[in-house]
Amino acid sequence: MAQRQGALPPGTRLVHIGPHKTGTTTLQGAFHRSRRALAAHGVRYAGASRQPAHAAAAIAGGTPVHSLEAPSMAHWEKLCAEVAGAGRRRRVVVSSERFANADAAAVRAVVDGLGGERVHVVVTLRPLVKILPSQWQEYIKSGHQHTYDKWLDGMLRRPPYRKPTPSFWRRHRHDELVARWADAVGADRLTVVVVDPAEPLAHLRAFEGLLGLPDGLLEPEQDGFTNRSLTAGEVEVLRLVNRELARAERPAPERKLVREALVRCLRGAHVPKDPAERIATPAWARRAAAEVSAEMVAGIRKSGVRVVGDLDTLVPEPAAGDFAGPVESAAAEPSLPVGAAYAAVTGALLAAAEAP
Repeated sequence: MAQRQGALPPGTRLVHIGPHKTGTTTLQGAFHRSRRALAAHGVRYAGASRQPAHAAAAIAGGTPVHSLEAPSMAHWEKLCAEVAGAGRRRRVVVSSERFANADAAAVRAVVDGLGGERVHVVVTLRPLVKILPSQWQEYIKSGHQHTYDKWLDGMLRRPPYRKPTPSFWRRHRHDELVARWADAVGADRLTVVVVDPAEPLAHLRAFEGLLGLPDGLLEPEQDGFTNRSLTAGEVEVLRLVNRELARAERPAPERKLVREALVRCLRGAHVPKDPAERIATPAWARRAAAEVSAEMVAGIRKSGVRVVGDLDTLVPEPAAGDFAGPVESAAAEPSLPVGAAYAAVTGALLAAAEAP
């Protein structure tokens, strides 16, 4: 159990920046469903939905995956006005992993816009070896076409490690991410929360401690919202669809509509049970990720920021389950259950029917 931390001062603006694939969906869903209870304890969760994705993307860069609406500075200005209007005694939480895309100038703009000296930044971290397949999947869901092997090769073997997705290391070189934000707010106003796979809800307890909330107030949503990972076969279907849509030169809004319909249908049609369905990371990439993780943990230790949880869990031992899987390649032909294949076809047809 992560040790409970002393609460941040009243009036603090807690800015959670992710990064991506570090328990953000669970955390944001817990805050979103608990708005009334939070208000009773003097805490406001900013935004009207699970996260203010458009506002964060407008100031930090990027485009929300699940929306055809482009981010604008009007979204950002509205969020800043909401935070400023919360009063001087109320704690305010702003959470979006899209803040992790910010460069140094954008980081300063975020801090200034959300309260300046009242801002306390929180970074959630989980092992890089677990982030790799999850983040590649997100890139495929946003329209990329590269295989997992090719993507891993670019991210881990080919300096300067920026192709095919330059945003990856901006988000997930975690020591540099922490340093970038600590430079803006000071090490004493940044907390790293380690997401422990052995205690999947411990990061909720950590946020309760930071906000002076009772234990157990933050709980995951129970309304059916799911952000489950796709299986290897499901991602391969989506990747091939991306490739064919690009070859056909279909308009970007139409491609996005098809992708989102596919993902919805796949998630609804199949509940993965066989571990073999998971995306498998080859051994060479797991070793490389462990080496990078050790460097990042050393940098975070030296930074002087507050840490909740055990940084050592971010560097898996060679005998850990993270290192199970193929030795040199993830390129084994993935399979897709009949029900999921049917859902994929149905999703594509529905999206085609909805396209203008």
